[in-house]
Amino acid sequence: MMGHLRIVGDRRTDRLRLIRTRTGRALVVRCHQRLRGPYTGIDTVLRTVLSEAHRRWPELVEAHRVELLYGMPELAHLIGPPPRTLADDAPYEERTRYYGSGMIRCMSQGIVTFLLEYAARTHADSGAALELAFEEVHAAEATTQELLALLVRRANPDVLRVVVSGTGDALPEELEAALTATAATLPAPTADPGPEPLRSPLEWAAAYVDGDCTDDDPRALAGYRDADRQEVARLHDRRADSLEDTASWGLRMGAIAHHREHGTDPTGAGRAALLAAQRHAVATGFSSTVVDLGLRGRELSDPVTHEHDYWEFTREAAAACIPIGRLEESLELYQNLLRRFTNPKIHMMTSYAIAMLHTRFLQPRDHDLAVQWQHNAVAIAGLLPDPAERRTFSVFHDNGLALVEMHRGNRAHALELVESCIARLDKELNEDEWVLHRSQLLYNRARLLVSFGRLEEAYADYTRLIEMDPYYTDYLSERARISRERGDFDAALADYDRAVQLAPPFPELYYNRGTARVRAGDPDGALDDFAYVLAMEPADLESRVARAELLLETGDPDGAEADADTGLALHPGEVQLLCLKGIVHLQREDFEQALAAFDAVLERDPHYPAALINRAVVHFHRSRHSNAVADLTTALDVVGNDPDVLLNRGIAHLAQGRADLARSDFDVALTLPDADIEELHHHRELCDATTAPR
Repeated sequence: MMGHLRIVGDRRTDRLRLIRTRTGRALVVRCHQRLRGPYTGIDTVLRTVLSEAHRRWPELVEAHRVELLYGMPELAHLIGPPPRTLADDAPYEERTRYYGSGMIRCMSQGIVTFLLEYAARTHADSGAALELAFEEVHAAEATTQELLALLVRRANPDVLRVVVSGTGDALPEELEAALTATAATLPAPTADPGPEPLRSPLEWAAAYVDGDCTDDDPRALAGYRDADRQEVARLHDRRADSLEDTASWGLRMGAIAHHREHGTDPTGAGRAALLAAQRHAVATGFSSTVVDLGLRGRELSDPVTHEHDYWEFTREAAAACIPIGRLEESLELYQNLLRRFTNPKIHMMTSYAIAMLHTRFLQPRDHDLAVQWQHNAVAIAGLLPDPAERRTFSVFHDNGLALVEMHRGNRAHALELVESCIARLDKELNEDEWVLHRSQLLYNRARLLVSFGRLEEAYADYTRLIEMDPYYTDYLSERARISRERGDFDAALADYDRAVQLAPPFPELYYNRGTARVRAGDPDGALDDFAYVLAMEPADLESRVARAELLLETGDPDGAEADADTGLALHPGEVQLLCLKGIVHLQREDFEQALAAFDAVLERDPHYPAALINRAVVHFHRSRHSNAVADLTTALDVVGNDPDVLLNRGIAHLAQGRADLARSDFDVALTLPDADIEELHHHRELCDATTAPR
């Protein structure tokens, strides 16, 4: 069997030579982020396969249309456009919905699923594996590296073989782990480059710039370094000009931004190119690229003459640090703005951002400090001289204050704030103004209404939101949640099905649909959903536990045990999985192993109900009736009066000869909802027979 392959060498020419030697008909693509930013290389693969896929299997392309086009909209000329959301069509200054690394990971998972299915179909036709070789992975943007980690881990190399090629520099942890687990590593022998061409430093520099500054040939690097700087800057201008006419957003985030940054007008054309690229990356959610472009843009922006641009580069970089876990850097960037500027709007928006850091992200959360910062934002908004700005920003920051108050537990005040915001905008704006922000206010109201149990009103708000923004699937998922609470699983599943059809593969969405399918009596559909989540994210604990429990319920203890073992390898000591192992052993009547598992759970959590209840069963089978009673009593202290637990404790009491205590448990259980009336009456009769005079 062929496996995945990792090729390591200092020079691209050496690595490419080895790729050609060790692969058959591999499609070799370059991934250097300086070329086209995020998804560089992935775009080349998709551009190569999409025409055939769209012609032969249009339903496959349709199922993944959103993911395929999300970060690479230029591919629309091959397969048509994606559906549009309010956020897509809102003016940049009105955007209040942004996406981060979680959304991008889901998009990448969808692309991987598409490639796996495409490879499976072509393999069924030809019997040959699809081979994809990704070169310069060490210099790829983080989004590309993450997608490759997913692809390497999920792909069967007999169907889709992945070659990852680059220098020996350390790769991100997830990609390193995937390669270590699945790929053989081969060093690329260094070949003699041959006689040195007769080129001047400027000629070498021109070759280097025309290659978008990705060449690893030492002669090109030296020529670029030694050539006249003004001449080199003009080379960058020329290269950027040559790319402009047909530039995709990938080129604008990659090569064009780099060339303008190093051209003859870095603080003018360079700053403008970086700002345009960053705005696109912000709108898309390419967090790592947003940070990179922002930090570079700050270097080209004078805080006095370019105040707005300096502020925008900094605030967007600070915000993008959050989803990639660079929280302290985020806070420092915001504080830098407060130290540097006196502009009220900068202080207003920065105060809001710091409030959100404290109430949502920094650990420990500090909601009281968040209120202080958000009150500052609200106060400044109320003093803005322009009436339109004063109205808009006052509403925006009152909405932010509502979020903080909700986190503080002041839900009534939060709802009052949000409803006041909605009323003010409805009164003062036309229907087509700030539509996206008004939808966010309505969304916040719906979530608060749910927290108050006002489900009918919340359902109506979500229905209105779906009508306003039918392709934004969070609303469908939230409405489905309300339908579940009502017990209407048909309506819930209809919304989940629609969301699955429209959205990238959010693990939470498939998990929620899976649990709804269980309740609706569709275990096979539920198992499919849980399997897809675990194929994408094997460490997803909720889906691992849910599938193991369902396998146990449907008569597959071996499958349940395998899931528990896999889960425990990823989450050592996890009590839910340990308890499941114990239940599997209990079903097999392997009481020693079951007892060991339940003991291990209760060492970690002495009040874990399922372990207490099932350990009581083990004790009962081993005639340790007092131990069983003790465990069931502790369980009742945790869960309250439960008819099944009371039934079991009554049976244990009866086995001890304590018919009076058993009768008391049975009598209490008979008053509770969902009690097994027939079973309880049967055991109560046994109590009576035990105590009847002879």
